[in-house]
Amino acid sequence: MTEERLSFQAEVSRLLDIVAHSLYSEKEVFLRELVSNASDACDRLRYAALTQPELSSDDPDLKVRLLTDKEARTLTVADNGIGMNREDLVENLGTIARSGTAAFMNSLKTNGGDGKKDVNLIGQFGVGFYSAFMAADRVEVLTRKAGESQGWRWLSDGKGEFTIGEVADLPRGTKIILHLREGDDEYLEEHRLGAIVRKYSDHIAIPIIFGDGEDAKSLNSASALWTRSKNEITADQYKEFYHHVGHAFDDPWLTLHWRAEGALEYTNLLFVPSTKPFDLFDPKRAHRVKLYVKRVFITDAAEGLIPPYLRFVRGVVDSEDLPLNISREMLQHNPMLAKIRAGLTRRILSELNKKAKDAENAAEYATFWENFGAVLKEGLYEDYEHRDELLKLLRFRTTAGDGLVSLDEYVARMKEGQDTIFTISGDDVDSLLRSPQLEGFKAKGVEVLLLTDPVDEFWVPSVGVYETKPFKSVTRGGADLGKIQGGEDKPEEKAPEGELVDLLALLKLTLGEAVKDVRKSERLTNSAVCLVSDDNDMDMHLERLLKQHKQLGADAAGAKRILEINPSHPLIKRLADRAKIDGAATALEDAAWLLLDQARIVEGESLPDPAAFARRLASAMEKGLA
Repeated sequence: MTEERLSFQAEVSRLLDIVAHSLYSEKEVFLRELVSNASDACDRLRYAALTQPELSSDDPDLKVRLLTDKEARTLTVADNGIGMNREDLVENLGTIARSGTAAFMNSLKTNGGDGKKDVNLIGQFGVGFYSAFMAADRVEVLTRKAGESQGWRWLSDGKGEFTIGEVADLPRGTKIILHLREGDDEYLEEHRLGAIVRKYSDHIAIPIIFGDGEDAKSLNSASALWTRSKNEITADQYKEFYHHVGHAFDDPWLTLHWRAEGALEYTNLLFVPSTKPFDLFDPKRAHRVKLYVKRVFITDAAEGLIPPYLRFVRGVVDSEDLPLNISREMLQHNPMLAKIRAGLTRRILSELNKKAKDAENAAEYATFWENFGAVLKEGLYEDYEHRDELLKLLRFRTTAGDGLVSLDEYVARMKEGQDTIFTISGDDVDSLLRSPQLEGFKAKGVEVLLLTDPVDEFWVPSVGVYETKPFKSVTRGGADLGKIQGGEDKPEEKAPEGELVDLLALLKLTLGEAVKDVRKSERLTNSAVCLVSDDNDMDMHLERLLKQHKQLGADAAGAKRILEINPSHPLIKRLADRAKIDGAATALEDAAWLLLDQARIVEGESLPDPAAFARRLASAMEKGLA
């Protein structure tokens, strides 16, 4: 037998080190993960055999088997499922080939060495095979893929490397042999293994058997959980099925179990996680709901089964009407699948709306929204049919406080004379709250929605209006605050109108093509200047996002902005006074450019000429100190 020695991907080596050295209070979950993977392998073979019956004809009774050898101190988890070849072994047991790897590893690094949290993260990331190293100091995998004659052996001690070699005369499927660590002999006892299986894996529809030959015993009920009546299922059984189907370690936030009857019959057992999956923002936007037909697994990648904006949902859909031998290609254009999708979407959104309206558990819904709100918003411009339901689910942080606010709550407390829902977009709440564009709105007590998700730039213009109230960004020109009643009207001493006209003319002349216009502001109370977009121009935050994602060239000329000046600010009044002096244009030239650069910095924009800014600032400081 020829063997080759390979190194784990760097992220796997880090993960294995955490697993091996973590003190985890529920180490037994390693068996749950291995049994879950084994049952998935059986499900995949059963589906493949629908069109290629020869794949399973030599051993048609699919099962998972647990075997122990007390003398050798080994626990074996074996299945007669789809099996693996060399490429599968390298991809599945040597790398983490899933989106979100960087975020996953960063999360591990920021946990401060908390073993329990680390292993929970591993479970959320869906790499349960590696949990075997919590109980084993050496793991051996013997496997042969269905339809292939060559068998393979994978071996590792979890310390950075693994070997792969050819093996002859292996049965179809996968056998994982765990060489147990010292002190873990409990996993050699039948009663202990039986208790773990009944606790975590009783719902699995594949028989889980302990032992071999005449002494073999079944450890689980081997009936699909979703086919049972809700009255027969405990909360713990639902939870463990979620762990199995979602490859998750957290508990479900919401469980949905129902049977649709009528023209189409299908059963659904769906879960909303309580924590955010790492692949939530994978560009593929794939869902993780498994499709069964008459209890036979078909696929976990049925395009069109769940809309992309509900991809955080986990679970099972089992149809009685789809043909058993349907291919994944045929699924994409099957009208019955479209009807199932419509029914699932309506039910999920209905249940979420019930949660959103539950005032007593508002904190629970707030946590859900923090996890999945950005994804739900995608439906606002993708799914016009369900837009109204989605709008009711929206929650926002606002200038009014720390809590989340619905659109209905915002509209109900709009000020007298206010007919617009005001918004402001940016990278984070703290920086938005410091924006000078908000000053006038704060002074009037006008609430503004703080939008910090990139998707906000797309759904807001798509929706446009809520309850006859248009959305409008405070960073756009013409924010008419004059007609809104509220706040304390404090008479501010302003620069004389004539002097202000002179200053505006001088600033326009000096700045020229660098700005679209210069005008006095109604929105500023404390700051001297700010930049705003014209009503028909691209929002400033959207322009920055497009440049960051290379949808606009970094040096591309964006829309010219309007520079607004605050006539009540001492600096502006001083400059207006200077503007009426003959010959003052030259003296004010540096001040004009400094005002523009100041506004750019506040907006988080890069300066086109940092050297000139530094020179002008040094000159102004020198004159001020003279």
